[in-house]
Amino acid sequence: MAADGGSSSLVLPCAFSPKSRQYLALCAQDGRLRIWDTDSKTLHQEYVPSAHLSATCTCIAWGPCRTAKEGPQRKRRKSEAVPGVEKPDLLALGTAAGTVIIYSTVKGALHSTLDGGHSGEVHSVRWHPTEALLYSGSEDTHIVEWDLQTGKTRCKWKADRGPVTSLCVSPDGRLLLSAGQTIKMWDLETKEVYRRFTGHSTAVTTLCFATTRPPDSDGLYFLSGAAHDRLLSVWQVRSDGKDKNSVVSFTLTDEPQHLDLISSDSKDEAVRLAVVCKDGQLHLFEHFLNGPCKKPLSPTCSVQVSGVGGRGGEGDTPVPVPLLAVALGAEKQGLILAYGNHLQPVMERVPVNTAERHVCLVRDVQTTLALSMDTAVSKVKTPVVNASVKVLVPGLPGHCAPLRPGPAESQKRKPDAGAKEMSIAERLGEIDLSTLPSRKEAQKGGLALQTDSYAVLLVQGLESKDSHILNKVFQTRKEVLIKKTVARLPLPAVLPLVEELTRRIQGHPYTAVLLVRWLKAVLLQHTSYLSTLPDLVSQLGVLYHMIEGRVKMLHKLTRLHGKLYLLMTQVAAGDSAHKVTDVDHTAKLVYEEESSDEEDGSGDEAVPDEDSDNWEEEEEKAEDEEEEMNEETKVN
Repeated sequence: MAADGGSSSLVLPCAFSPKSRQYLALCAQDGRLRIWDTDSKTLHQEYVPSAHLSATCTCIAWGPCRTAKEGPQRKRRKSEAVPGVEKPDLLALGTAAGTVIIYSTVKGALHSTLDGGHSGEVHSVRWHPTEALLYSGSEDTHIVEWDLQTGKTRCKWKADRGPVTSLCVSPDGRLLLSAGQTIKMWDLETKEVYRRFTGHSTAVTTLCFATTRPPDSDGLYFLSGAAHDRLLSVWQVRSDGKDKNSVVSFTLTDEPQHLDLISSDSKDEAVRLAVVCKDGQLHLFEHFLNGPCKKPLSPTCSVQVSGVGGRGGEGDTPVPVPLLAVALGAEKQGLILAYGNHLQPVMERVPVNTAERHVCLVRDVQTTLALSMDTAVSKVKTPVVNASVKVLVPGLPGHCAPLRPGPAESQKRKPDAGAKEMSIAERLGEIDLSTLPSRKEAQKGGLALQTDSYAVLLVQGLESKDSHILNKVFQTRKEVLIKKTVARLPLPAVLPLVEELTRRIQGHPYTAVLLVRWLKAVLLQHTSYLSTLPDLVSQLGVLYHMIEGRVKMLHKLTRLHGKLYLLMTQVAAGDSAHKVTDVDHTAKLVYEEESSDEEDGSGDEAVPDEDSDNWEEEEEKAEDEEEEMNEETKVN
């Protein structure tokens, strides 16, 4: 039984399907639900909720296996009745908007949406083991009991003063555990508190029943884990009510992130426990629950996954690979591990020798991480091509599908012995960006280079480190084309693109302005993928230092810009005052010339101007005032 119904804000929800553990459900940062097949290690289904960006998935829980009949759907006799096969079907997803989504893996579509019960973020969802009921705990401090047949609220009650962070239903379906900072055990028939347990100083994020015994036999145990707590506490439900403190503690290296447990049916049967911590390590425990134990128990075995070989084959230094989830197999030493990142996890069934205290599994994760999607699930249509079509470039890595011949080419074509394969240089010459038709010509009948071609060129340029290809791709200035090209990039090409952009931005300022648009598009489109990389800080350290240096320089440039603006404003004001004085002086001279011409034209004798001395004095005063104004302007 996996404790997969609870979730904290820092842990992305994931859960293995019950019983067979055939599927692994993961909710990544982009809000998409991905269901992986652990047998074929391929993507089985993918579901994108309508509000996956505004109402992200916060918790996830598989429902009980349902009976589904296999074979053709036709009427059969009683003697030909096909026995029902139990398969995992329904998934409950709690969202940040307060709704609960029920997804059907058999239909591959949304089953129903439960809303109107919570006004805050849903922290935990749990299924009733036998009845069509679902329980959810929320930030609004309430627990809601949902009737899945009607899709409506059956009962709602206030559980605590603070948020309800975790829930767990007992194996017999009679008791419900809820927790915030205090753990309460509820009687589901009366909705009253049956027991209270205190001992955690932070919010409880994990609750799980460890035994299937009735509570009146002093044999009912459950365990709990809290945020920022490196202990898993085991509690005993006693009939006399003297169960205030935990009886057993399991020591961990970090707070629990995901756990799987095989419960005990009797005192002679040990409880098997596997815990994945936040630091990416796995700890295995095996203990007989027969009362209190004073000392905390250490794990019988600790497992860690390490990857070898850096990017481009740089060295063989082991790098820790975080574990995401674990499932205990039917055999004692059998485990199902999921490690890597949530967007593209690696699943592996591996036997572990529990006699060793520490086990390190060395894996070549870079080679193993390849996105393989089942063609029956993928909605990508395979193009149909004719013989006249010439393919110049290969498809994107991880997204290429085999081309099917047209109806007229049902027979297999024989290889042409005389045909020569085009080299990369010849292909680049045929798709030279400088010889492409203009936009008007493309609209009239020509074909312009599509976004897929840009993405293919960009991937080829990054892999071959060809500056000629990269220069032509990075020269585009169209925002829409840049965004579509970045969106079509495969995930393994995102980090090399960021590194190439960082190296080029440090060059010429004009080139940096163009490349900033590419960097912005990459960060907006692939932030969720970059955040899952374990050594992101070391890989993007140059970019961080460059951004930090430019931000510091921005303050100095802003102050310099202000000073220059004030200086230019004062200079402009002085020039305008100087121009006004010159205009006034010119107007006076023109007036004198006109008046003298009128006197000469009258035919009378010239009469000396009595006010000439006054004019000369006024001109001298004007010149003195102009010089004083110019001196004041220079001083300012």
